[in-house]
Amino acid sequence: MMYHKLAFCSVYLHLILLGARGSSAQEMAGETLKMHIDHDRFDNQKMDVLRLHSMDKKENDAHEEMHAHHIHAHSSSHMDHMDPSVIVFFQLDDLKQGNSMPIHFPRRKPNSSHLLSKQEADSIPFASQKLPNLLELFSFSQDSPQAQAMENTLRECETEPIKGETKFCATSLESMLDFIQKILGMESQIKVLSTTHLTNSKTLLQKYTIIKIQEISAPKSVACHTMPYPYTIFYCHYQESRSRVFRVSLDGEYGDKSEAISVCHLDTSQWSENHVAFRVLGTKPGSSPVCHFFPADNFVWVPSTTTTNAKASI
Repeated sequence: MMYHKLAFCSVYLHLILLGARGSSAQEMAGETLKMHIDHDRFDNQKMDVLRLHSMDKKENDAHEEMHAHHIHAHSSSHMDHMDPSVIVFFQLDDLKQGNSMPIHFPRRKPNSSHLLSKQEADSIPFASQKLPNLLELFSFSQDSPQAQAMENTLRECETEPIKGETKFCATSLESMLDFIQKILGMESQIKVLSTTHLTNSKTLLQKYTIIKIQEISAPKSVACHTMPYPYTIFYCHYQESRSRVFRVSLDGEYGDKSEAISVCHLDTSQWSENHVAFRVLGTKPGSSPVCHFFPADNFVWVPSTTTTNAKASI
């Protein structure tokens, strides 16, 4: 069956970036990109992806799961009352060498993502109005957690962008690269940044100490976040308002080491006052910058001419 064929293209994301743009993409992605073909059956793969992004109501509010990359807790009492999987937000003033903060890093690996080719993706509808057909296609009942995840992803992708934002939900590797190239410049060489875990830990939430801070000076950057769906969907967006990108070396309290990518949004005046970041940080739109760490399966794209500067504090 045509749709069972989709799963045979399981692409290790740091690889993906290569195949679509020939030599320029190869220069961009470098030696980190590798091809991995997964021959598991589609029925197992689609469940694996949805399991990674479980929308179980007992643990996650559906909307907050869409922004699971954007939260930080400033006190242990506050942290006790929130879903630990969304503890990644912090304030710019917190970004200082020697400072410690609790962070949740999910261990979702890029090679567990199934990003389709454009031809495959274009053969499947991607619209809320087609949800009943999609649920039937993927054999999910209408009241299942998977159906809720798909509905929220489609709604999030169809929502109008905020002022100054350009957004796009990429259903294929080609469409993702096309969007990024349009934002950063069609002639630009581009590279991808991602969080790297140097140790394999099962302690997802722990206190990390900042060892080193490197600011990545980029004129523009595009962030791409994974979304819960039977195959990989990336919510990619660019904001005209200024932001700063950092690579932060972290040491965890249990011996874990990570090289984490973080983005600080300097102007949040156009954000919804209901954004989960403000509830966690106790701030309001436009009052102060909002920063967040990226999980390993989320990415920041920048021009390859970007420079990196080490800093002890911000």
